[in-house]
Amino acid sequence: MPLVLEIVTPEARVFSDTVDSVVVPTVNGELGILPGHIPLLSQVADGELRIQRGASIEELIVGAGFVQVQGDKVSILAENAIEEAKIDPAAAEKAMQRAQDALRNTDGLDPTEVERLEGVVRFAVAQLASRKRR
Repeated sequence: MPLVLEIVTPEARVFSDTVDSVVVPTVNGELGILPGHIPLLSQVADGELRIQRGASIEELIVGAGFVQVQGDKVSILAENAIEEAKIDPAAAEKAMQRAQDALRNTDGLDPTEVERLEGVVRFAVAQLASRKRR
């Protein structure tokens, strides 16, 4: 019995399909989910998400968010998500640089804007780290 995996960001549904297993980066470490997993709600961390279907493994980079496991359905709500193959290292580097530049002087920034910029940096770092491993 496969899992139904859905990954949604504020912009789009990034992934929706049946899978054999999924490994999700959480704030407490990686979480492996197989069919029959107990119900769960956890906080997703920026990092690499691995999807297994048969012998094939797909990788996505996800931003902060939440994962919910209910029955054999896994729902991930993330700030960002991108397939590993679609990562543009130059764009990730530019986004990271712009966010770091903005963070150099946080005196006039709202705390939510600081948090957003820090999230941009973490997501860009996760993308670049994934590409360097390949």
